[in-house]
Amino acid sequence: MPSHITLTAADGFQSAAYIAEPTGAPKGAIVVLQEIFGVNSHIRSVADRFAAAGYLAIAPSTFDRSEREVQLGYTSDDMTRGVQLKAAIEALPVPGVLQDIQAAVDHVAKAGLKVGVVGYCWGGLLTWRSAESVKGLSAAVCYYGGGMTMGKEPARQPKVPTMAHFGDQDKHITLDTVKAFEQAHPEVEVHIAAADHGFNCDQRGSYNAGAAATALERTLYHFDKHLAA
Repeated sequence: MPSHITLTAADGFQSAAYIAEPTGAPKGAIVVLQEIFGVNSHIRSVADRFAAAGYLAIAPSTFDRSEREVQLGYTSDDMTRGVQLKAAIEALPVPGVLQDIQAAVDHVAKAGLKVGVVGYCWGGLLTWRSAESVKGLSAAVCYYGGGMTMGKEPARQPKVPTMAHFGDQDKHITLDTVKAFEQAHPEVEVHIAAADHGFNCDQRGSYNAGAAATALERTLYHFDKHLAA
């Protein structure tokens, strides 16, 4: 049954989170990190899908430190608003929103489960950062993490087994930077789909059902190996 809870971070800040539970005993837990559009119907459906695969899934509202209850669509106006909200969160002093991700990990870990993290677009970047800095994780999967192949981000060193999905038609994350990232991180399992940015989201024009299905199959294999084994 899906539900909403309140998380409390180490600095006392409280944020919302969506939880989806499997029908039986969970084989692990997965923290689902949103795009720049909030914990909207798509992100909730992603969490539901992981729950259907046997995992306890939690999607923290990583915009809450700037604005609460954000649920955007995918129009150009929504994109503009999402970029503004992301900028506000990115401007927070370190560790910023990683505290809220840590709170989500700690919450599901209380059930004695191994915990993984998966994120999409901005959430993919936050997943990359979490793989290095958030405690209590056992695996990570990044989907077209915006910014993770640029600037100082490739210098991060993940502390857990990490997989990354990219699209070769992505104008936001160019293929040359993906190739450079792959060369710099042989320990990261990189997959490049014949698809555009946002190929996993069935509410976007860039949705690619085949690429999404293949990426999910690989993602579940990764989590089954490191969380449920």
